[in-house]
Amino acid sequence: MSLLRALLVWIVIALVGALAAQLLLSSDPGYVLVRRGGVDYTTTVINAIAMLLGALVVLWLLVSLLMLPFRSWGRYRETRAQSRLGEGLDALHQGHYARAEKLLLQSADENPYYEPAARVAATQAAITRGDAIGARAHLDRLGDRHPATRAIALAEIALLEERPIDALAALEAPAAQPLPPRGLALRADAWAMTGHAAEAYGLLGALRRQNALSDAQLELRENRWAAASLREAPEPNVLAERWEALPKATRTQAAVVLAYADRASALGWHDAALKSLETALDARWDERVAARYATLEIGDPAHRQARLERWLNAHPASPGVMLGLARLHHMQRDWINARGYLQRAIDQGAGSEAWMLMGDGYAASGDDRNARLCYANALRAARNEPVVALPAATATFDEAPIEAEMRDAHGLPYVDGDAPPHATERL
Repeated sequence: MSLLRALLVWIVIALVGALAAQLLLSSDPGYVLVRRGGVDYTTTVINAIAMLLGALVVLWLLVSLLMLPFRSWGRYRETRAQSRLGEGLDALHQGHYARAEKLLLQSADENPYYEPAARVAATQAAITRGDAIGARAHLDRLGDRHPATRAIALAEIALLEERPIDALAALEAPAAQPLPPRGLALRADAWAMTGHAAEAYGLLGALRRQNALSDAQLELRENRWAAASLREAPEPNVLAERWEALPKATRTQAAVVLAYADRASALGWHDAALKSLETALDARWDERVAARYATLEIGDPAHRQARLERWLNAHPASPGVMLGLARLHHMQRDWINARGYLQRAIDQGAGSEAWMLMGDGYAASGDDRNARLCYANALRAARNEPVVALPAATATFDEAPIEAEMRDAHGLPYVDGDAPPHATERL
């Protein structure tokens, strides 16, 4: 049909040209003389133009007829390559990996236009089958014709095998530059896997500009890379620089602020660690951050207790805050309040950590039976097993403050006659 359409177009063009020439040369049709071999051929300009156009149409028709078998064969190969590519991708999707690999390689060999997509898909099929050597061979056949596609596929294989250095080497190939969006995303992931999360975080701007990832994926990576870069900070100045460079919204994310607090505490910046947690909790309440604040044993205990009590008023069901208050009262040997906060925390699902503190309290007061039961419950809670309820409350905790008052500043008991007056009056 295309040949007939083209022939019809040429005929129309010839007729239009002849008609235009006749209209233009109607007053003077012109004279054309052609002499060849002693014979003269004469005609008008209009007839000469018409014959020339006719000769061109005949010549085009002959050439088209001669090229028709080759064009038909080329179209057949393209159609077959396209069909095999579609069947191969469908087989890959259905899990027929060997058949998919065969069809995709045939499609790549038959048509260079489909080669990049077909060889990459065949590589995926080989990887899924566990044939890493075959997958690499498929990519090697791409050669230098499609450097960016080859670099991305090699990087994906390397990251799948947890070889981020090799992934970076593949993506840094000069022929593959500039990297497309997928290559940039893989480069950032590789940097993060090598322990250079700061470099990965620095690529977020380029990833956003090129829409390499969805907004949700970018947000997830931003928080993860920010936290990792803080944990990797080698010294306090670098930690402070990276922390200040983060957006305010990112600095209130639980994973980020926890990473900063842990690293700052490890580097001796106790006040900075406490302040970061307090600021994050004031801006956005998160139970994980509250639990981490409760475990810190740095800073002024009175300040921490005031903060925890204020947060408990705002969040009365927070087990993390209750544990923090229980620890502070435990440090002050205030067993009664410590036990009360621990029991409330356990009722709110605090788990094994609360049971451990409860066991420490009973052990300190000399109640080995309840202490063992609490420690056993801590193990049960860690294993998600049902806990055993404690027996009815005894006077052990109630007597603990009296026993504490009967000791001197060094924790040693007073001898007869040396007890403090207020303790004697109580007795």
